[in-house]
Amino acid sequence: MYRILKKEKLAKKIWLMDVQADRLAKKCLPGEFLIVKIDAVGERIPLTICDYNRETGIVTIVFQEVGASTYRMARELNEGDAFQDVVGPLGRPSELTEKSEAELQKMHILFVAGGVGTAPVYPQVKWLKEHGVAADVVQGSKNKDLVIMEREMREVCGDHLFITTDDGSYGFHGMVTAKVEDLVKNEGRHYDLCVAIGPMIMMKFVAKLTKELGIPTIASMNPVMVDGTGMCGACRLIVGDEVKFACVDGPEFDAHLVDFDQVMKRSRMYQTEEGRAFLKAQEGDTHHGGCGNCGGEA
Repeated sequence: MYRILKKEKLAKKIWLMDVQADRLAKKCLPGEFLIVKIDAVGERIPLTICDYNRETGIVTIVFQEVGASTYRMARELNEGDAFQDVVGPLGRPSELTEKSEAELQKMHILFVAGGVGTAPVYPQVKWLKEHGVAADVVQGSKNKDLVIMEREMREVCGDHLFITTDDGSYGFHGMVTAKVEDLVKNEGRHYDLCVAIGPMIMMKFVAKLTKELGIPTIASMNPVMVDGTGMCGACRLIVGDEVKFACVDGPEFDAHLVDFDQVMKRSRMYQTEEGRAFLKAQEGDTHHGGCGNCGGEA
């Protein structure tokens, strides 16, 4: 059992939990994710690791109520309760963790976080600070009430944090893309890499802009993961001319090669029985299957 040590409401339908998971905390790296399961009948829920402490064995997760299982997590689990299972770390860590400190010191890195995407951005920015690298972060939300983890983010990037709100109720008035364009074109900032994590539509337009600006960009496909082990095929996407699966090949990919329109359309279709049947027929051997919903095999 994996005990919940802390539960905090960050914003409407957005929650943070500290979970005791000693072995996972000792091995995880920024960019990886874990899977939680409430009980024997609960669904497997893949969540990006927001933070970890190797000494205490605590991992931090942030989740949004978007379905039955996350609704149950928010309503039924409190401090002192426990998850039946926590599995991880899964996926591939951020490519930044593979670079030497000397390489990182030469890079100017921009992160673009949208909504709950702030949670997986945080450990990467924190990791960079620990290696002497200060990254710029553009953090966007619809309004001031939905801005999460501002204090934690400022602790790791200080004045390099730029908050935007769609309605102008806090920080820069406008979309994250407008602020990125402002930093590059008006302030003359140069970036060697952009990492965008957030809603799929946000990442699509960030990628479109950074391609025009000539900034290599990484995007996280965490939003389309369902099973988290490569069995269900829900996170199948096209990257360049290759078929990839977010949970085993990612979750981070070259954003300029991701077919965002395809992955968003496919994600919507996957939610219905008829849609899953159509995708199975259309995608053939590359469909993957194994979820128990579409009749495929692992």
